[in-house]
Amino acid sequence: MRLPRRLLGAAARAGGVTRIDTASLASLAGASAAALHFAGALKSTPAGARLPLDLTLMAGMATLPLLALLLLTRRWRLHPLVGPPLAASAFLWLWLVVAGAWSASHAVLPQKLADILLLGPPMLLAGIAIGADAASRRAFAGVTLAIGPLVAASIAWGLAQGQVVLGGPSEGMSQPDLLRVQYQLAGQAIACAAGLGAVRLIESPHLRGRVFWAGYVVAMAVAALLPGGRLGLIALVAAVLLVPALRCWSAGRPRAALGWLALATLAAVAAVVLLLLRIAETEGLRTLERFTSSGIEASARPALWRAALDWAGETMPWGLGTGGFTIAAGHGERRGLYPHNHALEALAEGGLPGLALWLASFGGGVLLLLLRARHAAPARVARIAALVLPVALAALVSTDLGNRMVWFALGLALSLGVVARVESASRKPESPHG
Repeated sequence: MRLPRRLLGAAARAGGVTRIDTASLASLAGASAAALHFAGALKSTPAGARLPLDLTLMAGMATLPLLALLLLTRRWRLHPLVGPPLAASAFLWLWLVVAGAWSASHAVLPQKLADILLLGPPMLLAGIAIGADAASRRAFAGVTLAIGPLVAASIAWGLAQGQVVLGGPSEGMSQPDLLRVQYQLAGQAIACAAGLGAVRLIESPHLRGRVFWAGYVVAMAVAALLPGGRLGLIALVAAVLLVPALRCWSAGRPRAALGWLALATLAAVAAVVLLLLRIAETEGLRTLERFTSSGIEASARPALWRAALDWAGETMPWGLGTGGFTIAAGHGERRGLYPHNHALEALAEGGLPGLALWLASFGGGVLLLLLRARHAAPARVARIAALVLPVALAALVSTDLGNRMVWFALGLALSLGVVARVESASRKPESPHG
């Protein structure tokens, strides 16, 4: 008598040993990793803010053991192109420790090194494992598609009820009972969800599915106008324009890629024209207000970028030392006033060696993604790109090298050169060499 397939997939007895349903474990690992990756955005929702424990800590505690099981129940094959960025990342971590020897910082330095050394390696490894395993990747993408609307609806409801405040310091608020929304993180979650939704739109074989996913993308675009994060809206537009085109190009359909770019660009231009024509009715769309009322000159970023370049030139070739930028720029031990650009941060604090290692690490990740785009499965390439692009843009205008999301995104990019094979699988796995 043949047993049903679902019983074979569940825990079964074989010689007295219990066989674990590794696909379910992998899905759980992907779901918990998504919660960890977007924990900052989820904490901007009422439910996330009311949790008795910090959501980041809870998601991390769930992800680590599941990740360990995922690593143990798969056989991993790496493409040779994965080696150089991985080695560069390891040497970058080491160099930042060495550069701390001549840093003037006593407060920012230990905080920053702790984040880089304790969060960077495991998040990089998690990104590689989640991105390489099919079940984990599907679960991660599915949870991200749910997180986007959840964050968007929470912000919209909170603004309508007057129960949230967008950004700003949590201490000293005139109304401390209001929920503070991290609009940068919320914007990244919405942008990632929109990019994935756009991929589902072009993949859908039926009109009903296309209409649903088109509505989903439009809803995410409208939601991105609410929090006030300009980068989030830019990332959403870039993801919706480029990722589906990459999906078509990866599948060997360059005309379809160009067609999508043209159609999506026309839709974006039409949306901008409509908003400008009805500008009087857009009150409350905080992101749009920040675009129209203040340009880049109103931001502190240009001054920080100039200061980073100036100090990089003065301290060539070794840099200020890890964590030393804020003191040199006259801001004291205020970590939040970092250069707001990873390359400039690596150059200013790590000197020429720091910049070279950063370029080899993160530039190598981008290069691997582009080179593998025509060899890996198109659906896999598109989903990885949708999750990586918003975080990559954030690394250019925000966050510092201790940000865990950036290291996870680098791992996702590198995962396109990794193949995960279930130990008991009998079929031949996809080759990392294409």
